[in-house]
Amino acid sequence: MSGMFQEILAFILSSAGWVLVSSTLPTDYWKVSSLDGTVITTATFWSNLWKTCVTDSTGVSNCKDFPSMLALDGQPCHFLRGLLMCGITLGFFAVVLCFVGMDCTYIGGTDKTKDKLLFAGAVFHFVGGLCSLSAFPIYAHQITSEFFDTNFMEQKYEQGAALFIGRSGSFLHIIGRSIFCFSIAGCRTKSHSHAIYIYKGAASCSHISSYPRGQAETVNLRPPQDYSDSSRM
Repeated sequence: MSGMFQEILAFILSSAGWVLVSSTLPTDYWKVSSLDGTVITTATFWSNLWKTCVTDSTGVSNCKDFPSMLALDGQPCHFLRGLLMCGITLGFFAVVLCFVGMDCTYIGGTDKTKDKLLFAGAVFHFVGGLCSLSAFPIYAHQITSEFFDTNFMEQKYEQGAALFIGRSGSFLHIIGRSIFCFSIAGCRTKSHSHAIYIYKGAASCSHISSYPRGQAETVNLRPPQDYSDSSRM
C-alpha cells in the first residue's frame, strides 16, 4: 500500500511539474525592463521567446513578433524553444506511461510490464526535466550578464515570472522521477524477499518428507495406544 501511495504522490508531482513548464512557453513575462535608477516610469518593456512588447503608462500594450530568429544577436531564443518543446513532449509521454504503469490502474498488462512502463516514464520525466532545467538558467544568465555589464548601454531587464515558474516545474519533474524509481526498487525488493520465503518453506516440506518409504509406512500402520488397550480388553 505504501508503494501505491508513493506512486500516486510521484505522479501528482511530476504531472504538476509538466503543467508548470508547459504554461511558461506562452507566458508573456520572461524578462521585464528594470526600474533601477529611474525616477519616472513612462513605459515598461517586456518580452518572451516569441515577441517583444512595450506597455505605456495608460496600460496600452504594443507587441512585435520576432521577424527572424536568426537575426537575433546574442539571444538564443531558437535554442531555448527547441529545449522546451523537447522537454514538454517527453513530459507528455512520461505522464501517459506512468499513468498506465501505476499499480492503482487496471491497464498495462502484467506487473512486470507495468514496472517497465513505469521505469520508462520515470526516465522520460528525468530527461524532460533536464531539458527544461537547462533552458531557463541559460535565459536567466543572459539577463543577469547584460544587467551587470557596465559596457552594455541598451535597455536592461530583470527576470520575469516565467523563469521562476519554469524552474519550479523542472524540479518537480526530477523529484517525481526519483520517487518513481524508489517505488519500483521497493516493490522489486519486496517481491524478491517473498520469493525467498516461499523457497524456504518448500525446502522444509521436502526435508520432512525425505524419510524412507518403508519407515513412513510403518509409522502410519502403527495403531494408537488407546486403540490397542481397548482391543486387549
